[in-house]
Amino acid sequence: MLETIKKTLLAGVGAAVITKEKVQDALEDYVREGKLKADDARIIADKIAERGRREFEDLSHQASVKAAELFHRHDTAITARLAALEARVAALEAVAAPATPPPTRNSEP
Repeated sequence: MLETIKKTLLAGVGAAVITKEKVQDALEDYVREGKLKADDARIIADKIAERGRREFEDLSHQASVKAAELFHRHDTAITARLAALEARVAALEAVAAPATPPPTRNSEP
């Protein structure tokens, strides 16, 4: 499960890198065509990069919270199952234990 989460996050990072490259390419095209000044292109690229970084951080935080909730739920379920199994073992041991009288004390004269 952790591997799946890791792959998902890495895929998001890969998509962000591809998107950044495409944005830079598009902005460079606009600069070459004279539709945009180089300074303006840099400002736009910075804004897009900052927004992407914030969104990635938000999604990473949300994924961490969800993973923690999932692990807590899983841990709680395991604890409950373990307690139920311990109770069953104790009940079976009580039934299976031979009825032996308590040990007697030898009293010395």
